[in-house]
Amino acid sequence: MRAKGLAGAGGAQGGDAMAVKFLFWELEKHLKSSSGASVVAIDNKIEQAMDLVKSHLMYAVREEVEVLKEQIKELMERNSQLEQENNLLKTLASPEQMAQFQAQVQTGGSPTGAALQPQVPGPVGPAQALPSAHNSGPSA
Repeated sequence: MRAKGLAGAGGAQGGDAMAVKFLFWELEKHLKSSSGASVVAIDNKIEQAMDLVKSHLMYAVREEVEVLKEQIKELMERNSQLEQENNLLKTLASPEQMAQFQAQVQTGGSPTGAALQPQVPGPVGPAQALPSAHNSGPSA
């Protein structure tokens, strides 16, 4: 009987086609409104995830900044100590040693240990070497 209705008059088929079109239109409208809500939900989830990533990154950056601040502080202290040591060595060095050092700095050579040893009397341990006599005397 159903086959006869489908194959029958055009009015019945037109009504069925109209009902199917209406059904699809309603379904499409519902899906669009549902997908609009799901898009908002997805956007909210993405925003929450981005906020979480941002907070983790900010925490990591703050930790790294603290570490770097501590390293800067230590380096500034070490630099100050080295400047004081350098000034002391400059005051203790003989004019000949300073001239030799300046010459080596200008030529890019590395200064020898004997040229930089201060002329200060004191105990000499087995690991220390006395400056050789021919380094401090006049050259021929």
